[in-house]
Amino acid sequence: MPKVSNIVKLDLRGDICPVPLMKTMDVMKTIGEGQSIEVLTDHSPALLTIPNQAIKMKWDVSIQRKGDSLWTISLTRSTVR
Repeated sequence: MPKVSNIVKLDLRGDICPVPLMKTMDVMKTIGEGQSIEVLTDHSPALLTIPNQAIKMKWDVSIQRKGDSLWTISLTRSTVR
């Protein structure tokens, strides 16, 4: 039986504010406990808007640089709210 991924990947390259935050929040509403979202973005303001909103909603956040102008924002829904 294939393993079901607990990670939803969003490729938001080319999207500018407020679209990355809006798309990410739409997905955040559908995610269960322990599941994660990986947001790929090339829009540096999203490095502030997405993590700030996720932290307010009690999500765990990490950011990794993938290139000169490319980042992955990892969001994990906390099991404790």
